[in-house]
Amino acid sequence: MTTIEQASTGTIGGSEPPLRSKKGRSRPIWMEKPNPLVQVIKFIALGISVLLVIIPFWSVIATSFADQQTINESGGGMVLWPGGASFSAYQAILSGGVVTRALIISILITVIGTFLSLAATAGLAYWLSRPGAFGGRVTLMLVLGALLFSPGLIPSYLVVKQFNLLDSWWSLILPVLVNAFNVIVMRAFFQELPQELFESAAIDGASSATILIKIVLPLSKAVLAVIGLFYAVAYWNAFFNALLYIQSTDKWPMALVLRTFVVNQTTIGGDQVGMAEVLPPQLPLQMAILVVALVPILILYPFLQRHFAKGVMIGAVKG
Repeated sequence: MTTIEQASTGTIGGSEPPLRSKKGRSRPIWMEKPNPLVQVIKFIALGISVLLVIIPFWSVIATSFADQQTINESGGGMVLWPGGASFSAYQAILSGGVVTRALIISILITVIGTFLSLAATAGLAYWLSRPGAFGGRVTLMLVLGALLFSPGLIPSYLVVKQFNLLDSWWSLILPVLVNAFNVIVMRAFFQELPQELFESAAIDGASSATILIKIVLPLSKAVLAVIGLFYAVAYWNAFFNALLYIQSTDKWPMALVLRTFVVNQTTIGGDQVGMAEVLPPQLPLQMAILVVALVPILILYPFLQRHFAKGVMIGAVKG
């Protein structure tokens, strides 16, 4: 084959001919103009998926605002339109009682637990990311072991009991203070940071704590937002530890109240939701508790979503 023929077929130097479209253009298939029929099918499939997610959530919100007449007209079940909107369910659960108290407890546990977990995870991850750290290899093996093998239920309960944490809010924070997966992700992120910054700061006499606080953490806002979201959602939704360790109903977090009143379909009385003499229907009351339990995370997530992909990918991909 001559050089001219090789040039015309794109095989000079043994390279493969470029991908060609149906019209003969040398463009990858993913750069071709989409087929209108395929676009319509994708749009319909995406629309159906969105509706399958939105309709149940909207039904929960609509039922929480429904009055007794609307509930009766729907056969005593969920509604898609509240009709005569009523705020009595929200007024009842936010006027005092176990629901309001549980909401405050969950907010405090989530805020304090997330802050402490981020501090402990960042400190451990930074130590493990430093080359030649004393005991770093052994500690890393222990972290990986904790990632692969979780402690049993009975040993965990005995440890919490031994430290006198039963029926204490600290039993919901300290046993799950550090997550091994989050440590690995944050360690990988720290290893991607420019090492010259650490060396320059060390030459200037900065301590490890100073380097972590003034250099590493300001450069790690993305991964801190991601890990903080992981911890916040875990603390907010955790009900199993509360079920095991919390005996007093006045110390229940919101997740346990949600499980008791919504999942278990427990009847809610006036002393449980507040001092209201006339309670709204049970179903709107339960749906209002569900909405109140979902709203804080829904408000928090949009502010951290833009950091989510960046924080995970930078810490997980080399190069």
